[in-house]
Amino acid sequence: MLHPLIADPSATRHILKKFKLRAVKGLGQNFLIDAQIVRRIVDAAEISEGEDVLEIGAGIGSLTQGLLEAGANVTAIELDKKLPAVLKETLAGYENFRLIEGDVLKINLSELMPKTFKVAANLPYYITTQILLALLEKNLPATKIVTMVQREVAERMTAVPGSKIYGALSVAVQLRSEPRIAFDVPPESFLPPPEITSSVVVCDVRKPPFEIRDEEFFTKVVRAAFAQRRKTLLNSLIGAGFNREKILSALEVSGVDASRRAETLSLEEFAKLSAALQN
Repeated sequence: MLHPLIADPSATRHILKKFKLRAVKGLGQNFLIDAQIVRRIVDAAEISEGEDVLEIGAGIGSLTQGLLEAGANVTAIELDKKLPAVLKETLAGYENFRLIEGDVLKINLSELMPKTFKVAANLPYYITTQILLALLEKNLPATKIVTMVQREVAERMTAVPGSKIYGALSVAVQLRSEPRIAFDVPPESFLPPPEITSSVVVCDVRKPPFEIRDEEFFTKVVRAAFAQRRKTLLNSLIGAGFNREKILSALEVSGVDASRRAETLSLEEFAKLSAALQN
């Protein structure tokens, strides 16, 4: 290590005390204090020397330091206005570090990261889905997204058709990537400890495995289908405002039985159904 380890309970407490910081609940802050978890995240991201990495929510630099030590060129986005001053001290001397202050949802990531890059992030639980979908749907040149999320969200991201938790998030993530749960992270790995278990999910980004003519319409159909999970696909789509006769025709063309529920459809079946509905 070039610097003292940040992902350590005593080091983190020292930094928080020195800068008079507290974890901001509204920003979903929980500081990572487990160096072994940091190493496992870096390993999961398969970082190579000189590789560009985008980190969302650098905090006080716990994960950032692990990425930098692995040789990555890290661009970190931080929303909390109190933390840039902290990061300038905790990560001083790392020439491969760039800090961007602001909201990741409002920053033009295409301009910020124009070349191939990877994403590593401990995402705030309250906005996990919004950030994740923004990264996937903007067709950025990202090759891998490694995120720490709530265990429940990780299970939904990786759920398969036919399971009770398979839903619109599962479809959206799996349309543009191949996700897998790498490992779980217990509450005691954080300061303060959250009330739930976290999971690190690795998403290998790829193009949709089949043609989607209109992604916006596809997303509309998927969300409408899952809006009322207990209803049949036909009734869910009618409830969302689609014309009954058009739905029946589209279901027949796409080979999907009207009595099926949304959670039983594969990604390809959703693609065929949305294309038929649009026609």
